[in-house]
Amino acid sequence: MELRIFFDGNCPLCSAEMRQLKARDPDDHIELVDLNAENFSSRFSYIDKDYANTILHGETASGQVLLGLDVTCKAWALTGTRPWIQVLRLPLIKPLADWCYLRFAKHRYRISYLLTGKARCDSQCQLPK
Repeated sequence: MELRIFFDGNCPLCSAEMRQLKARDPDDHIELVDLNAENFSSRFSYIDKDYANTILHGETASGQVLLGLDVTCKAWALTGTRPWIQVLRLPLIKPLADWCYLRFAKHRYRISYLLTGKARCDSQCQLPK
């Protein structure tokens, strides 16, 4: 595992992106952890679940915590796909991209509803075990 991602499994768009990531991760560089898992707080007591629900959290193999688009960019880089996403970390683009990401994260359930017809996941959105 090179990157552990703590994601909101109740969000249809978040779950869809995690499925896409794992489909492109045959060597298991990425571990996915649903913030809503029963044992989340006991397994990852060092991650503030409420804060992680406002901004995507990731943890590297060395223990470094990444936030927001830094997680997304690291994850896609590990898959070797979607290299264009790295543009979001360029110095002139990063502040605007981060601002947009935070707005998306705050309104992800509404955006999910507009795009998918579902605000929250049911059993059909869950990642395969």
